Amino acid sequence: MIQTRYNLASSTWGEEEKQAIFNVMASDMFTMGRKVREFEERFAARFGMKHAVMANSGSSANLIAIGSLFYRKDNPLKRGDEVIVPCISWATTFHPLHQYGLKLRFVDVDLHTLNYDMTALAKAITPKTRMIAAVSILGNPCRFDEITALCDEKDIILFEDNCESMGARFNGRYTGTFGLVNTFSTFFSHHISTMEGGLVLTDDKELYNILKSLRNHGWTRDQDHDSPIFERKKDDFFEAYRFILPGYNVRPGEMHGAIGLAQLEKLDGFIKARRDNAAYFQSLFKDDERFIIQKEIGLSSWFAFTMIVNPASGISREAVLTRLKEAGIEHRIITGGNILRHDVIKYYDHTVTGSVNADTAHYNGFFVGNHPYDIRGSLDYLSATLKTI
Repeated sequence: MIQTRYNLASSTWGEEEKQAIFNVMASDMFTMGRKVREFEERFAARFGMKHAVMANSGSSANLIAIGSLFYRKDNPLKRGDEVIVPCISWATTFHPLHQYGLKLRFVDVDLHTLNYDMTALAKAITPKTRMIAAVSILGNPCRFDEITALCDEKDIILFEDNCESMGARFNGRYTGTFGLVNTFSTFFSHHISTMEGGLVLTDDKELYNILKSLRNHGWTRDQDHDSPIFERKKDDFFEAYRFILPGYNVRPGEMHGAIGLAQLEKLDGFIKARRDNAAYFQSLFKDDERFIIQKEIGLSSWFAFTMIVNPASGISREAVLTRLKEAGIEHRIITGGNILRHDVIKYYDHTVTGSVNADTAHYNGFFVGNHPYDIRGSLDYLSATLKTI
């Protein structure tokens, strides 16, 4: 059995997170409550937004975020509306869009940033386009100046899936704050971890209350006293179990909120370490013409390090991956690769404007892990390993 020498991900927990769990256990209150609310409040404040709603995963955050846009009073999304999406993102960026009956219009990525090809994005907009889904891939910010200008000009909703990019900045502003709704993940391998978890950020009070209802069975419990999405009746017996939206149960537990509070205190240090590692990674590979590495836009929070085997190099990805496996270096496809090449695409109502670069990343690319501590030794080992090819 090959010994792992360079891990894909690692735990970010210390004694603070363990103590947070013990404190919840001692309270004997495990379902969503005070700790979750406190984490939501601190998370929103941390990123300069008014409202945060925590869910049991980033995927669930995407689900209720998309759902919330269908139930707002003015100009809601409708089944059959067109949404522009990048060819490369995680599967659950796309699934909720399909599940709510939206028509997906796929746009190619820039081979160097792995985010939207901005020329292709501008050309892809049609009179039917109601929303753009912006995904900052693996910590690297989208070009939000250009994307928000397009949305403003065309009166298009901006939905931001920021699940891979907590702590990244574009023009001094955090990613995950540009959209009408914005999602984050706090899964094990992400920038902070609550075991499982995710959040939606918004400045819109109506959407905030819709999100809370969708998260929690679609009922009125946990609504603001001045909630704009329903009128409270006098019958408290009925109000306690009054359902107003076709919702879900995607609530987090108290442990998730408590752990999140401890992790949020460490986020700045985690991001600094990741950026320091990235600078070293770039120094090792920026002049290696065999590989295309991700070009940073703004200030990336460097989820991982992508490498695309240059088609002109004469090297096969198979040879590279075989050598990595032999060396005990863990690696994965870049964010699930091009979703158009997955079986699930047959279920989507979709059109494609182009995917040449996404295919190159899909068939020639991979990523290795970054960590919230110094990994220069692992990066030296990666460099030495790849020099043998």
